[in-house]
Amino acid sequence: MNIEEFRDYCLSKKGVTEGLPFDEHTLVFKVMGKIFSITGLERLPPQVNLKCDPEYAITLREEHDGAIIPGYHMSKVHWNTVLLEQVPPELVIALIDHSYDLVVSKFTKKLKAEFDALP
Repeated sequence: MNIEEFRDYCLSKKGVTEGLPFDEHTLVFKVMGKIFSITGLERLPPQVNLKCDPEYAITLREEHDGAIIPGYHMSKVHWNTVLLEQVPPELVIALIDHSYDLVVSKFTKKLKAEFDALP
């Protein structure tokens, strides 16, 4: 999966916005204002940070040694860095979904109601 395909998939999800809140090289994807993915636009090879359940993160790192690593500049417990070109596209999509779902599951009642009201 390339970075454009990654971006397109993230933006296809409900309530997602993108922005450059840190600098012009760090693209952030948020659902209802909560970060679920970060990517350095100038990082080579292309890589993304995705939120992950701590136990699942360990399993992924073991199964995909070197292709999925502890989150770069993030909490090593809750974030993975995924090297896009070294992981099957189907797994990248599943990991995007997992990250997105983790963030959505932590919404307050008010934010969940706003999210549910979106088309």
